[in-house]
Amino acid sequence: MGPLKGLKIIEISGIGPAPFCGMMLADMGAEVVCIDRSVKPMLDYHTDCTRRGKKSIGLDLKSPQGRELFLELIQKADAVFEGFRPGVMERLGLGPEECLALNPRLVYGRMTGWGQTGPLSQAAGHDINYISLTGALHAIGRSGEKPVPPLNLVGDFGGGAMYLAFGMVCALLEAQSSGQGQVVDAAMTDGSASLMAMFHSFDAQGQWRRKRESNLLDGGAHYYDVYETSDGKYVSIGSIEPRFYALLIEKAGLSEEEFRDQNDVVRWPDLKRKLEAVFKTRSREQWCELMEGSDVCFAPVLDFLEAHQHPHNKARSTYIEVDGMTQPAPAPRFSRTSPEVAFAPHKPGSDNEAVLKEWGIGK
Repeated sequence: MGPLKGLKIIEISGIGPAPFCGMMLADMGAEVVCIDRSVKPMLDYHTDCTRRGKKSIGLDLKSPQGRELFLELIQKADAVFEGFRPGVMERLGLGPEECLALNPRLVYGRMTGWGQTGPLSQAAGHDINYISLTGALHAIGRSGEKPVPPLNLVGDFGGGAMYLAFGMVCALLEAQSSGQGQVVDAAMTDGSASLMAMFHSFDAQGQWRRKRESNLLDGGAHYYDVYETSDGKYVSIGSIEPRFYALLIEKAGLSEEEFRDQNDVVRWPDLKRKLEAVFKTRSREQWCELMEGSDVCFAPVLDFLEAHQHPHNKARSTYIEVDGMTQPAPAPRFSRTSPEVAFAPHKPGSDNEAVLKEWGIGK
């Protein structure tokens, strides 16, 4: 069904980025079994798409019976992952040392905000804190205003869940040749720092200003920003390359003489004000008719519900319906081992009997 078909992965239930990592692995065909506890989940399971494609068993990991069954499952698994503070699993007697002793090929994934080590490792935190520490948050926002939290995409999902999934797949590949498992320590600070790699390069080349909205990609350049339209909606422009910039000038009816010095940083604020006035002369739909599909590097700014209906997203089936709920389709695409959502979210604890039977436990 997907490129990870045949892998057995255990997910210790958590919130946000850990379930998202499990969703990614399940979307790619891995058999993901979620260990659910009695704690009330943040989202109702019916509409929590991060639970899709996963089976669920209910275990009390604080009880001797629960721990014993967990360790039996570990012996049958290829990987396990959790998102607790450092030391939580060790205190339960279910840390990497105990699990790898029973299954030397096991990949043990661990995701935290600050990492397993370091002076902040035991402190509480959230996405906004982790991206603060790596410079990512400082770089996002308008000049003279405070930084803008980019939802929790950069730390939780980008720097955390995706790096954990990547790290686990790397370790699983390595285990095939070495026969040895290992621990994957995915820290959201490490991941979000890694995502800032290109900006370190800009800085080393003298092409980065630490003032917000004064750089190429932070809204400083007039040809890389968001503009309001006459109907109070927005469009995005990314005309970085000279030939794309020339097309922007042509289609927007701008003065070639006035806009010729594309990378004159001193003139950026003035040119942006002129573009703001131009884009307010038409509605978002009118600008789409004029620019969408061209090499201007243009797109309407859609909310995530509008995005479901955009012709490009519909043509690519970027969004799918699972059990009556519209949600993002598995990504990326594969030419041969096509991923798909195996089934809608299962009720927590509903697969105890089936999983134990399939995994050959308790016979």
